[in-house]
Amino acid sequence: MQPNSQSIIAIVPAAGVGSRMQADRPKQYLTIQSQTILEHTVYKLLSHSQVSKVIVAISDGDPYFPKLGISQNPDVIRVEGGSERADSVLSALNYVQQHELGEWVMVHDAARPCVQLSDVDKLISESIVHPVGGILASPVRDTMKRGISQRSPSNQGAQSIDTTVDRVNLWHALTPQMFRSQALHNALAEALEHQVAITDEASAMEWKGHSPLLVTGRSDNFKITQPEDLALAEFYLSQNKEEQ
Repeated sequence: MQPNSQSIIAIVPAAGVGSRMQADRPKQYLTIQSQTILEHTVYKLLSHSQVSKVIVAISDGDPYFPKLGISQNPDVIRVEGGSERADSVLSALNYVQQHELGEWVMVHDAARPCVQLSDVDKLISESIVHPVGGILASPVRDTMKRGISQRSPSNQGAQSIDTTVDRVNLWHALTPQMFRSQALHNALAEALEHQVAITDEASAMEWKGHSPLLVTGRSDNFKITQPEDLALAEFYLSQNKEEQ
């Protein structure tokens, strides 16, 4: 099998509540164009020719997922998620290992439905020949400031500028992030055992001393976080449909 023809297992951690959306349900179940954000994301991953299965990590007792069409899709596997992202991803990796589903996995945020298949192509082709794997990322374009908390009882939580940070070599980490399933499993399991703060899969690999590849991705592959992001996601999803 050629490197660029290997099948990939996609993992989508979707056990979070997304409190910053100020919605009546977890943000992955908010609707855009008659589909939930989670459905947009899962269907986009499944539409890639090299993604054979999508494993979705859902919180125990989640009342929303069973009502979705993807819950009946034979290529979508549900596993129990955890309290943190790393716990959910590790749960999915346990399933991959137990069922010997594949050598490579890519982990993608449930709230990034606008990812382009061309970026997934690039991530796979560049990561699969790399000794560690890689992540989609975008170079920082704006001037970066480091803040410092103000000690003022009348303005709690405010920050002022401490210094300007050189943006050269700074990147925004995106997803998917693609690694060998066994290596990522080991890195996450050990990091959690040592109570290391893991913010994404690359940070677990970094903690193990690895240097994942940075694969330049599109800036419209953004994560829906705030209420105003919904309209922007709807716009990009509409544009994507017109280009297909």
